[in-house]
Amino acid sequence: MQKLRLQSESGFTLIELLVVVAIIGILAAIAIPQFSAYRKRGYEAQVKSDLRNAATAEEAYFATTQPSVYKSGAFSNGVPAGYNQTVGVTMNAAIDNTNGTFVLTATHANCAGVNWTYASVGGAIAGASGGCP
Repeated sequence: MQKLRLQSESGFTLIELLVVVAIIGILAAIAIPQFSAYRKRGYEAQVKSDLRNAATAEEAYFATTQPSVYKSGAFSNGVPAGYNQTVGVTMNAAIDNTNGTFVLTATHANCAGVNWTYASVGGAIAGASGGCP
């Protein structure tokens, strides 16, 4: 006995659609954590760039002021001269003009509670304290 086909059958079966949905779900489960890691690294790069920029501006400020002193307190765009602040980054300087040293501390608004530091002695950026979500 043969069935008559009045309409042409086309399209995907339910199993095929479920397989595609499962594959998309697996790919999303892999991609979303990676995307978060990329954002975290982006925030860290912004802060580190601002720390280097601020250190250069601090040294320039020291070289151009009489008597030679470092700028202390909060930094903002253009203060000290030459410092360009990235949106979301907060920068503060602790200075010791007696010894001619300074320590810069920076945070990012999207990584609350995480601090990066730059010390003029050694000139290295210290790792972050805390964890960027």
